[in-house]
Amino acid sequence: MKLDVLCMGEPLLEFNQIPDRGKNTYRSGFGGDTSNTAISVARQGLSSGFLSKVGNDTFGRQFLELWQREGVECSNVEQHAEAPTGIYFVTHDANGHHFTYYRSNSAACLMRSEDVPTKLLAQAKVLHLSAITQAISNSFCDTAFAAIECAQENGVLISYDTNLRLKLWTLELARKVIHRTVPLCDVLLPSLEDATALTGLENPEAITDYYLKLGAKLVVLKQGDQGVRVANGKKVCEISGHAVQTIDATGAGDTFDGAFLSEWLRLGDPFVAAEYANAAAALSTMQYGAVDSIPYRSSVDEFLRRKL
Repeated sequence: MKLDVLCMGEPLLEFNQIPDRGKNTYRSGFGGDTSNTAISVARQGLSSGFLSKVGNDTFGRQFLELWQREGVECSNVEQHAEAPTGIYFVTHDANGHHFTYYRSNSAACLMRSEDVPTKLLAQAKVLHLSAITQAISNSFCDTAFAAIECAQENGVLISYDTNLRLKLWTLELARKVIHRTVPLCDVLLPSLEDATALTGLENPEAITDYYLKLGAKLVVLKQGDQGVRVANGKKVCEISGHAVQTIDATGAGDTFDGAFLSEWLRLGDPFVAAEYANAAAALSTMQYGAVDSIPYRSSVDEFLRRKL
């Protein structure tokens, strides 16, 4: 099967806090950054696949059913007999959204290099992964680098989100692994917050210059409601954010990644793709949940038409 985008990482069942007159009410849903991205790609009308392990449990089966409903190829996702599917909680306050994870020794942590389906990967156009993929276990980190090597050998583009989670590893180790990965990337998708922590730089221009010099071919710097900066060493484009009524920003960056990759593959223009993804991410913040909020192409197109 030939895929547009093959994503690899850890799926996590989500419990998202919903305001209910002061009560702690949580709604279950689905999450995991690269799983969200795979679904985002599918909802934009391109083909995607997901590579991981889940538990042989209710949550793992729910993920398999989700991917099948969404049209995400998941035949290489193994159900582990003993290790569980990870979960996380999202809480909200005046300072934004906050995450609490229960993922220690999850099934995804047990991914190994030999689990990479080289034939499927070789036929994909893009391999997408994130730093979370590398942070959850040493074995998955090794698997990620093995997948990147396989992709490069077969002319598959590498897409990488720095998605920094300092609860998973130290900043020093994160910087070492992430900056080892950056030169291997065809497109780098950091957030401004992550990039500032990793580089010590705060200026968006300095950050994109830094990562281009480090070896990334294309840098797409996500700045939340402030928009996006796109640079490829020859051209730079600043895209303003959209003013929307934000309810929950969980997964907005993942939605962006999938929308960007979809439009980039469809049109071949990263600057137009970033405009499209910027709109998709803004729309995703107007609903609760990492997956429920991912817009379909028709919604993004309509949003952009209204902005003209």
